[in-house]
Parts: sequence; structure tokens; C-alpha cells
Amino acid sequence: MRYVLAFLALVLAAPAQPSSGRMTIRGGTILNGRGGVLKNLEIVIENGRIRSLGPAHGRPTYDLHGLTVMPGWIDTHVHLNWHFNEAHKNVNGHEDPAVEERATAENARVTLMGGFTTVQSVGAAVDAMVRDRVNRGEIPGPRILTSFRQIQAASGDPDALRALVRKTKQDGADVIKLFATTGLGAGGNQSMSDAQIQAVCSEAKAVGLRSVVHAIGDAGAHAAVLAGCTSIEHGTFLTNETLDLMAAHGTYFDPNLLVLHNYLEDLASFNFTDQVAATLKAGLAPTADVLERARARHVKIVFGTDAVSGAHGRNAEEFIYRVQDGHETPEDALESATSVAAEALGLGSEIGVIAPGYQADLVATDGSPLEDITAVRKVVFVMKGGKVFKHR
Repeated sequence: MRYVLAFLALVLAAPAQPSSGRMTIRGGTILNGRGGVLKNLEIVIENGRIRSLGPAHGRPTYDLHGLTVMPGWIDTHVHLNWHFNEAHKNVNGHEDPAVEERATAENARVTLMGGFTTVQSVGAAVDAMVRDRVNRGEIPGPRILTSFRQIQAASGDPDALRALVRKTKQDGADVIKLFATTGLGAGGNQSMSDAQIQAVCSEAKAVGLRSVVHAIGDAGAHAAVLAGCTSIEHGTFLTNETLDLMAAHGTYFDPNLLVLHNYLEDLASFNFTDQVAATLKAGLAPTADVLERARARHVKIVFGTDAVSGAHGRNAEEFIYRVQDGHETPEDALESATSVAAEALGLGSEIGVIAPGYQADLVATDGSPLEDITAVRKVVFVMKGGKVFKHR
């Protein structure tokens, strides 16, 4: 029995094999990622891409007619290297690199199994190592974009920051992450100068990278929008004026509710004080409020969780918080994690939509999230690039 269990563990841990030739998927209800609901169609897939959608013919390779099929979900803000150690305490770097890589790879695997076929991890150098192993097919995981490092006020003057952006590009980063403000617990005040923010975001654009900005308070976010940065992360205390500016500039917005709930559900594992816990709890209401105000002002909202230790694989809980607490419609929440997120990542012509020519990234749930958002917890099928990683 011991050998049988060991063999099963190896089989379950192995990455999916490339699909050969043509396959078909029959879907009873298909959400195309752009607000369209299609019924009783067949998705034809060749060479990892969707070739066509049309009436079903013959027996499909995968019959998902009783499920809801959607584009693979996209999480634009995670921290794949954060994990709990054997004592169930949070670890974020400062450990054996081999242990960190194994933990990061496992977080990537469970994230994929949770229905997320693309994530943006912001950011640690180990992300790139796991990204490359996933791309080579050595381990299962979502498509990973990484910032490789995080840029802060102490990283240098504007000239030094421009040089650091160029180095980050050379190191293999997919995006630039900068901290325009302090954290929630410190009040979220602007920490980088306007000149520093301008230097980072303008240089990122010059080298062909996007820039995502940690901004809790309004002043730092306002400066980042004027500097042409790509997206604002968190935005807990944004004013309507800044939200209107974001809408006018086409700046993406990534509020995060799961991270706060995740911390509050396991305070001991993060060694938070009572004061920090109170600050985190107090951040829930303004985060839900700014999400609702941003939607009303037509800001482009993407789906990010800020997933840290304990949240990997549970990323879909963010859908539920956004609908139940942020008063999002299920349609808006799902689009934020598909076509809108893909556009924000510069991959709008590749992923996030079920249509001919797109990557065959698909997730299916038992039940319709449009009718009951908690159906996102029931992921029973996951395909990435035409390879099936989960099918129950």
C-alpha cells in the first residue's frame, strides 16, 4: 500500500502533458469573459488555442454541459513566496533558497487548482525561478508574471531609480512594483516623492514594462496617476477626485479584500499585535466603500487578492467579498478577473476571453457564479494553454 500511495502522489504532482491534435469541450453555459452568456456550444481547441465555437457535433473530448465554463481567472496581485513554516508561522524570505522555491512552487500549484491560470506576483526573485520552471513544463502552475523586486523611497534618487528599473528589466521582470505610500498600519501616507514616482513609472514605460503602485493614501495615488503609472493597488483612502482622475487617465484599480480577511482569520500566525489587528479590521469598510465608489465612477477595476500565506488556493474568496461586501455584480466581478485583468496585464489579445484565437485557458464550476457567487468555490475543471490540470 505504501508504494501505491507513493506512486499516486507522484502522478498527482506531475504537470499535465501537452495536448496532441484537436480536442473539443461541450459547455452548457459559457461565460465568454466580456459579459456574454453562450448556451450549449462546443469549444474546439487546437495547439493550445481556441479555434472555434459552434454547435456540438459528436462526442466531445470533455463534456462539461452541466457546468459553467469561463476563461481561466487572473489574479493581478499575489505574493507566491509567502508561506507558513512547520510551526505555522509566516515566512517571507530570509530562509534556505531551496525551501523558499519549494514553497513558492506549491503555492503556484494550489493557485492553479483553484481556477487561476494567470497571476502577477509582486515580487521576489524566486518568483522568476518558479515562473521559468512552469514555462518549461517541469511543474504545474499558472502563467506567472513577476516584478522580481519591490522599489521604495530608500531605493535611491530619481537617477538611481531609473537605473534600478533598467536592471529589473534585465533581471527578467515582467512588471515594476513601487511603494508610493506607507502601509495601512502606518497610515498610508506618501513615502516616495513625486519626482521618484515619476522617475520609476516613466522609465518603466521607456523600457516596455508596466508599473503597479502600492498606494494606501490618496496623495501617493494621485501622484502615481499623474506620473502615468499603470495601476493603483489597494487604494484604501482614495478620494472621488482621484478616482475621477484615474478614470480619465485609464489607470487600473486593484482593491484587495481577501488579504485583510486572511490576516484577521489567523492573527497568531502573523504575530500581529492587537493594535495592528484593529487597524486591519478598520480597513475592511473603506476598502469595500472605495470599490463601490470606483465602480460608480467607471474606473477600470481589476481582480487582485494580495494573496499571502494562507490565501494561496483560496484566491476565489475575493469574488465573494467583492459581491457581498463591495456590492459588485457577479458579472462585473468575473469580468474584472478575466478580460479586464488581461487588458491590464497587456495580454488582452491572448487571455481572459473565450473566443477564436485566444489561449485555451478555461475554468468550470459546479453551479453558476452569476446566480450564486459562492459557486466559485466549486472549481471542477482547469485548463491552461490547452492542457488539462484538473478534471473531476
